[in-house]
Amino acid sequence: MAIFSSLLSFLYPPPPSLYLTAMSAINFIALSNAGLKETRGKHLNYSKFYRSGSGQKSPARISSRTGMAIFYAPAFLAGAASFWIFPVADFRFRLVSAALTIHFFKRLLEVMFLHKYSGSVDVETTITISLSYFTGTANMIYSQHLVRGFPDPRVDLKIFGLVIFLLGITGNFYHHYLLSALRRNDGEKQYKIPQGGLFGLVVCPHYLFEVLGFVGISCISQMLYVSVFALGTCFYLMGRSVATRRWYLSKFENFPKGRKAMIPFLF
Repeated sequence: MAIFSSLLSFLYPPPPSLYLTAMSAINFIALSNAGLKETRGKHLNYSKFYRSGSGQKSPARISSRTGMAIFYAPAFLAGAASFWIFPVADFRFRLVSAALTIHFFKRLLEVMFLHKYSGSVDVETTITISLSYFTGTANMIYSQHLVRGFPDPRVDLKIFGLVIFLLGITGNFYHHYLLSALRRNDGEKQYKIPQGGLFGLVVCPHYLFEVLGFVGISCISQMLYVSVFALGTCFYLMGRSVATRRWYLSKFENFPKGRKAMIPFLF
């Protein structure tokens, strides 16, 4: 009871929605399991790890740029549409919707103008990931709508969350830029050891900042569903960072052995 009371200081009480309760559990289990599979070498069919390790090919594939755009476009549209679907909303709801919309709009801009691609992605995987992002975004917005009129948590974290979100999205973009600079053109398949920023400390600083972005959104929202989604995302990206570190160690004899996977000095 003491733990539950403490949580209520930071979170809205869960809205009486069986759907959101079920989706909280499903998202957390699915994301955590996907992260665990990454550490065991079972990769989603859109990464260099899958191409280099599986030897499998799907008959239905599309270009990586198109696939990545499909990943993020429905989630972006869900965020943008929320301003029209819910015209009457409080400041916290608008912040959550704006943060999610900006997050996926940034992703789309990176797909179109920043990232370099050299392969293709599986259509089935593309649809699965796109639906995951879309339903997660829609559910976060819907859960925030359900607590309209509820008393705010005793500890207000939305401004703190906004600062963390901005730090996360800026750091993520910067490290994506550094990764993009390693390749001159689309189609180039030569991999290099990333340098600059936090790459000297961890293999995947872009994952670290992506997690910070979702932590920021969860602090703005102060909803249990959003917090669980952020935690599941963290576990998934930790798994991918472990796989990424292992891949670099296998490809480069001079890769720094002391470089951590995602969290400087810790993990």
